[in-house]
Amino acid sequence: MLSPHSFRLFPNPNAGTPGVVVLPDRGFLRARDEITSWPGYAETALHDLAAIAAEAGVAAVRLKDESTRFGLGSFKALGGAYAVAQALGVELARRSVAPQVTSADLVAGTYLDSTRDITVTCATDGNHGRSVAWGAQRFGCRCVIYVHSTVSQGRVDAIARYGAEVRRVPGTYDDAVRQAARDAEANRWFVISDTSYEGYTTVPVDVMQGYRLMAEEALAQWQGPPPTHCFMQGGVGGAAAAVSVQLRSTISPRPVFVVAEPDQAACLLASAEAGQPVAIPGDLDTLMAGLACGEPSLLAWQELSRAADVFMAVPDEAAVDCMRLLARQGIVAGESGVAGLAAMLLAAADPAARATLSLGPDSRVLLFSTEGATDPELYARLVADAA
Repeated sequence: MLSPHSFRLFPNPNAGTPGVVVLPDRGFLRARDEITSWPGYAETALHDLAAIAAEAGVAAVRLKDESTRFGLGSFKALGGAYAVAQALGVELARRSVAPQVTSADLVAGTYLDSTRDITVTCATDGNHGRSVAWGAQRFGCRCVIYVHSTVSQGRVDAIARYGAEVRRVPGTYDDAVRQAARDAEANRWFVISDTSYEGYTTVPVDVMQGYRLMAEEALAQWQGPPPTHCFMQGGVGGAAAAVSVQLRSTISPRPVFVVAEPDQAACLLASAEAGQPVAIPGDLDTLMAGLACGEPSLLAWQELSRAADVFMAVPDEAAVDCMRLLARQGIVAGESGVAGLAAMLLAAADPAARATLSLGPDSRVLLFSTEGATDPELYARLVADAA
């Protein structure tokens, strides 16, 4: 089903150890109530991939498809836009404009005279910036988005369509994060980042609480005995951490949790090997643009360092194979959305990896396709021979 590809697998020696609560349930309930009240909210599909399960030698493989989320093409709509609304509410309260503000108030333009003078900003590989820009347009504030040198023009154009100013900076995603932070401090803007670092944690918590909703939906849609395994893509780790928290709070015993990353940008795997967060050098040259991150999110690492059972690094070629595999089944999944599927199929074909993961004929696997064709031109080129 998948061409043979080399991969790296690192069992986490600290899996299962106790730690701090990164995402309190009360905060998730607030995020869920807010997001599900937005116009256009709808659950995304959970696909049953029976043929893939049979080929992989497991009982079930089901894929949560985020390509239709709020029309933005990715799960990021759940996090960035929600964090924009939260930040505006806090700032309006600080200015004594209103003690409590809902997103419905913001959508209605109730406080537009104040919000139009507020600027939100972030760095992005594409999808998070689109969510922040969409949220800023919906809730009535200004938006400046930073992209690094290799972000495609198609992704830049998609962000700009929501009225954001897009600034391209040299270097990697992590360089863009630092530039956004510097300019925000100089201009008194509000950073809406999906990665956390020392002294910056409140907004990323809001972002990750929003992400938990897709995992809650998936578990509610799941029919029969719950999943025994979950393969989830990494990046800075925010989405993986959010899914991990939701699984642990819902399923007992918790599923085996595997974090999948591009082999050219595996900062979480490197951190697990080092036993502490580390930054990986280089230009992070991977086709999986949304996962091209060299430094873990501090909060995400606090969760994954103890909750991830295994870290895997997979090559770009495996991701392209998985995009084509899903395209043949009528599922549109972008290059950054299939890392979990790639990791599962590579592990399933390797006897040693199967044993390490306890992956067998009774295993039930949950996957997340976190984006659709967010760069349509690239997607079309990559899956051109899928038929």
